[in-house]
Amino acid sequence: MLPAARALRAAGLLRPPGAAPRTGTARRARCGPGQRPVRRGVALPAGPDLRHFLRAAAAEQPGPSPELPPEPGCTPGAPKVYLETYGCQMNVNDTEIAWAILQKSGYARTKKLDEADVVLLVTCSVREKAEQAIWNRLQQLRALKARRRPAGAALRIGILGCMAERLKEEILHREKLVDVVAGPDAYRDLPRLLAVAESGQQAANVLLSLDETYADILPVQTSAGGTTAFVSIMRGCDNMCSYCIVPFTRGRERSRPIASILQEVRMLSDQGVKEVTLLGQNVNSFRDLSEVQFQSVAAPGLSRGFSTVYKAKPGGLRFSHLLDQVSRIDPEMRIRFISPHPKDFPDEAIKLSETSPDHLSQVLQLIQERHNICKQLHLPAQSGSTRVLEAMRRGYTREAYLELVHHVRDTIPGVSLSSDFITGFCGETEEDHQQTVSLLREVRYNIGFLFAYSMRQKTRAHHRLQDDVPADVKKRRLEQLIATFREEAARANNALVGQAQLVLVEGPSKRSASELCGRNDGNIKVIFPDAELEDAAESRAPGRAQPGDYVMVKITSASSQTLRGVALCRTTLSRAAAAH
Repeated sequence: MLPAARALRAAGLLRPPGAAPRTGTARRARCGPGQRPVRRGVALPAGPDLRHFLRAAAAEQPGPSPELPPEPGCTPGAPKVYLETYGCQMNVNDTEIAWAILQKSGYARTKKLDEADVVLLVTCSVREKAEQAIWNRLQQLRALKARRRPAGAALRIGILGCMAERLKEEILHREKLVDVVAGPDAYRDLPRLLAVAESGQQAANVLLSLDETYADILPVQTSAGGTTAFVSIMRGCDNMCSYCIVPFTRGRERSRPIASILQEVRMLSDQGVKEVTLLGQNVNSFRDLSEVQFQSVAAPGLSRGFSTVYKAKPGGLRFSHLLDQVSRIDPEMRIRFISPHPKDFPDEAIKLSETSPDHLSQVLQLIQERHNICKQLHLPAQSGSTRVLEAMRRGYTREAYLELVHHVRDTIPGVSLSSDFITGFCGETEEDHQQTVSLLREVRYNIGFLFAYSMRQKTRAHHRLQDDVPADVKKRRLEQLIATFREEAARANNALVGQAQLVLVEGPSKRSASELCGRNDGNIKVIFPDAELEDAAESRAPGRAQPGDYVMVKITSASSQTLRGVALCRTTLSRAAAAH
C-alpha cells in the first residue's frame, strides 16, 4: 500500500480493499457543491485538504518537518515513481519540487520505467506540438499499463503541469488512461491524489493559487554532475500577451520571499554548484511583499517606449535587490536569470534621455559591475514588426526595442544577447515577416529560440483574432528565420575566435569522450580537448579539468551554436575577473 493511502485510510477517508462499491446514486449524493462525476459511475472526491493529510500521516509515522530539505534515501519497499519532463526550465524546476514532496512522503525514485509503480509526466502546453508529444507518450504507456494489470501490480499514471491545467477534462475522459491530474499549483496535493488513485478512482486538482510559490520546498536538484542549478523565484505571469497560454495555466504573478531564495542558493553553494539560473516567467517584475516595511515603496517605471496592460504595482523588494543579494553569496558561483521582459528595466527612461552613469538601470549596472553575474541577457522580441507586436499586445514598438538593445550594449560591452521569435502570427504579412528577418540581422543574437505560431484556446488571440497564415507559409517563414539567425550567430561567434574565454566545465562532450564541454559567460557551448592542465595560481598540481572547474580556453573556431578551442589553464572566477 502507498504511504499516502495508509494515512488516508487510517483517518477513515478511503474504503478498504474489497469493500462493496457504492451505487451511482450514493456516489452522486456524496458530491458536494462544485463536485461532479467525471465519468459514469466514478466521482472525483475533493477529499481532505493537505493539512488533514499531514496530520494523519504524522500520527501514523513521524517524519521530517515540512520546512526541512528532503532526507536522502527512502524506506525499503517504498513505491517507485518515474518522472519525465517536457518543455521549459520551469518544468524542470517543477519536477524537482514534485519529487521533493513525494520523497518526503515515502516514495523512491527510479530511472527504469519498467519497475515504476507511478509514472508522472510534467507537461508543457505552450504549443500544440508539445501537447501532441504527451498524447503520443500516453499511448506508449497504455501497453505497459495493460501488461501490469494481469499481474496485479497496477501502474498509476499522472499528468502534471500546464497541460493538466489546460485540458483536465479531456485528459480524464480520453482513453480513461490517466489516474492523476495535478496543475502547477497542486504539487503539495500529490500524495493525496495518488492515494485516491490507488483506491481505483481518478483524482484531480488543477486549482490555481494567488500565493503558492513553494517557498518552503527545497527542490531536489537533478542536473547532471551538480554543476548547474535552476532556482525558481516567482510563478505566473500578468502580461497577458495575446498569443500566450501561460497566464491561464500558471496563474497570476507571485514572488517568493527573498529570504527563502537566498537560503536555497546558499545550500546549492555549499553543495558545490557553480552556476545558478534565477527562473521565472517574467523575472524582472519580481516583487517580494513578505516584508512589511517595503510594502509602500513606489512602483518603478518602465523602459522608455514600453507599456503594459496592467497598472503599476507599488510595494515590495524588486529584482535588482534580489540580484544584488544573490551575487554576494559566493564569488565563485555564476549567476544568470531567465526570462526577463524588455519592459521591466525601470531606469531606462532616465538613462536614455541623459548621459550620466549615475542614471544606469540598477539591473544592467549590477551585470556590468559584478564579475559573477553573467554578461548575458535574454530579450524576447517575438516579432520585428510594430504592427504584429501591437496585435501580440507586447507593449512596445520595433523602435523602442532596438533603442533598448543599443542601450544594453552601450552599458555592458561584449554582452551576449538571446531572444524568442514567433513566426506566422495572426495577420502576419510578408512585409511583417521581412521586418523580423531584418531585426535578426540588425541585432545579431548569439542564441535564438524560434517557433511557428500555434493557436492556444483561452488566449485573447483565440477569441479575437484569426489564425490565418497557412501552415506551409509558417513553415517557409520559420525556415528563413532559422537560416538568418544561424548566419548572423555564426558571424557573432566568429568574432570570438582568437580570444580567451572563461568556460565552466559541465562534463565530457556528447560526441567525443576525448573532449570536454562547457559554457562561456555568454552561455555559448565551448568544446575543447581533455588534456592535463596547469593551475593558474599554481595552488593545485597539474591535472585534467573536472565538472565544476573553470578553464581558460583560447577559441580556435566557431559555428552558429558552438565554439571550439584549446584549454590554457585551470583558474577561478575571481582570478579570471581580476586578470581581465
